[in-house]
Amino acid sequence: MVGQGRSTHETTGTSDVPRVYPKGRTDEEWRDRLTPQEYQVLRRAGTERAFTGEYTDNHDVGVYSCRACGTELFRSDQKFESHCGWPSFFSPLAGDRIEEIRDTTLGMVRTEVRCAACGSHLGHVFEGEGYDTPTDLRYCINSISMRFEPAS
Repeated sequence: MVGQGRSTHETTGTSDVPRVYPKGRTDEEWRDRLTPQEYQVLRRAGTERAFTGEYTDNHDVGVYSCRACGTELFRSDQKFESHCGWPSFFSPLAGDRIEEIRDTTLGMVRTEVRCAACGSHLGHVFEGEGYDTPTDLRYCINSISMRFEPAS
């Protein structure tokens, strides 16, 4: 189920009409720009292992940006402890910074979260889990898909 005010697109892992992103690059350019691990998560929708990401337990004040293109995505005051093994946020900075796509890969229905500027895979969003947050959402984001900039 998708929350109010959020729109999703459907994908089955492939698309007949590729979306053009403002900060798009060719696959070769992404391979040159990213480490193999970053490429696997950001460009191939991989997932880092739970409890291994550098930002899972980060409690510093600042902003999380897309590791691929630098678009600001989440603020630290939107981050919460979900104990799921990945950084969790209850809301993105602005709805137009991410896109949500109905993901039916791996035999399940989930909502994938991508950077709206470059199309990089960030993680998934879930709702209805009962966390005590201002929204009923958990944006479960791979640490490797973000960079953290501490507040000055």
